[in-house]
Amino acid sequence: MTASGTPPVIGVIGGSGIYDIDGLENTRWEAVTSSFGEPSDQLLFGELAGQKMVFLPRHGRGHRIPPSEVNYRANVDALKRAGVTEILSVSACGSLKEHLPPGTFVIADQFIDRTIAREKSFFGTGLVAHVALGHPVCGRLGDAVEAACKEVGIPAQRGGTYLAMEGPQFSTLAESNLYRSWDCDVIGMTNMPEAKLAREAEICYATVAMVTDFDCWHPDHDHVTVDAIIKVLLDNAEKGRTLVKQVAPKLSGRTETCSHGCHTALEHALITAPDARDPEMVEKLAAVAGRVL
Repeated sequence: MTASGTPPVIGVIGGSGIYDIDGLENTRWEAVTSSFGEPSDQLLFGELAGQKMVFLPRHGRGHRIPPSEVNYRANVDALKRAGVTEILSVSACGSLKEHLPPGTFVIADQFIDRTIAREKSFFGTGLVAHVALGHPVCGRLGDAVEAACKEVGIPAQRGGTYLAMEGPQFSTLAESNLYRSWDCDVIGMTNMPEAKLAREAEICYATVAMVTDFDCWHPDHDHVTVDAIIKVLLDNAEKGRTLVKQVAPKLSGRTETCSHGCHTALEHALITAPDARDPEMVEKLAAVAGRVL
C-alpha cells in the first residue's frame, strides 16, 4: 500500500554489470519470500544519503539467470513486500538509432513487447484486472533521472521506445531493420513484463536503458560480439551507479501519492465481482493488490 504521506522507498533493479549500489550504508542482504516463486536473489537493504533503498540484481549475483528465466513477478512482488514505492530499472540495451551511440543512456517512455515466454500479469482466473498502460513509465521519475544525468554529465535522451525481445540470442539483421522501421530507439531483453508488473503493483517505474552497441543493423557494426559489449557495459555500469547516487536524493521529498497516478493504478482495474473472487488468488495478491482488496 502507498498511502498519502508514506515516505518513498526507492527500489533499484540492476541489469547486466550492475550487481550492487555504491555508497549504501547500514546494508544487509535479506531473503524476501514471494507468493509467485523465487526472486532472482536476496534483496540488499540500505540507505543512501538518508534515503531508504532496496536493490535487486535482476540476473542474480554473478549473472546466473538469463532474461527469459527471470521470475519478473516474484521480483516485483518481493520489492512491493519490502516496502518499495518507486523502481529505477537500469539495464543494458542495443541502439536502433544512429544518434544513440554506445555510452548513451535512454530514459525510455514507451515499450513494444515482443517477448513470448513469460508470465506477464499477477492477475488471472479467479481475479481479473486490467490496468492502463498507455503511459507505462512514471514521468516524475523520468524528470529526476533526466536532471541527474545532466548534473553528472551522462549523455542521455529523454523519451524513446524500448523494443523488448525474448532473447537470449541477439537480433537477426531482418529483425533489427524491422524494429528500426517501427521507429524504435533501443532494444533489450528485460524491461517487459517488468514495467507491466510494476504498474499492476502500483509502483512508480522508470527505465534507464544504457546503450552498449548498435545491434546488427549498423554497417560498421554488422554483428554483435559479447567481448565488445562487455567493454562498454563495464563503463556504463560505473556511470549507472553514479546516476543512482545522484537521483536518489531527488526522489526523497515526496509526501503524497504519485501525481501521475502510479500509486493508484488499480483503483478501477479489478473486474471480477467481490463474491466471485477466488480466495486463494486474493491471498496470493495480498502484497500487490492489498490496497484495493
